[in-house]
Amino acid sequence: MTEDGADDRVERTRARTVAAQYREHGSPVVRALFFVAGLMSLGLGIAGAFLPVLPTTPLVLLAAACFARSYRPFHEWLIAHRLFGPMVREWHEHRSIPYRVKLTAITMMAVSLGASIVFFVEPGWLKAALAAFGVALGAWMYRLPSRK
Repeated sequence: MTEDGADDRVERTRARTVAAQYREHGSPVVRALFFVAGLMSLGLGIAGAFLPVLPTTPLVLLAAACFARSYRPFHEWLIAHRLFGPMVREWHEHRSIPYRVKLTAITMMAVSLGASIVFFVEPGWLKAALAAFGVALGAWMYRLPSRK
């Protein structure tokens, strides 16, 4: 067996162990709502990897929380994913996000919202709303626990 195959097997086992800590919701309707919310959040999180206005990490964490309560195989897949898995595992194990990721997300949001406010948005009230949204989101992200 190749080393990559062994690594994949270890990641899947680790994902099952983490996912086993959470129970799916008892109501099929609530599970369906959680599942749809998880798909939407994951889609926005993926878009956030390319659009600096959307914060990827909180959206992927929200998707993981929704999948944990709706459909365990998706939760396990997300935990074992090579790109999104490390941030989800970091949150599950330590309830934190890496400090570098936090600062990068806040900086990218500030730059993109600042450019939008200066160059693209005309109405003053919308500029103020975007600025308030950016400050609130940046403060919320800064308050999230982080590790080096």
